[in-house]
Amino acid sequence: MDFAIGDRVRLAAQPPYLKSADPLPMLRPPDLLAVGEIGTITGLRPGGYWVVLFDRGSFLLDPPFLAKVETETNLTG
Repeated sequence: MDFAIGDRVRLAAQPPYLKSADPLPMLRPPDLLAVGEIGTITGLRPGGYWVVLFDRGSFLLDPPFLAKVETETNLTG
């Protein structure tokens, strides 16, 4: 699935660990985020890792662990 900066995404699967998006990334336990949590894509790093901002911080995630959040369209007519 293709993502873009600014897209809202949810954590679709629990990764084996989380990697912080800090200048000096650190490995974090995967239970900091629950499957289904919503975040916003804020960047793309080398290797195809998306930077996703969640309530508990920014993390680097592979696309298979993410799903795009569909937004409702406001139809008037």
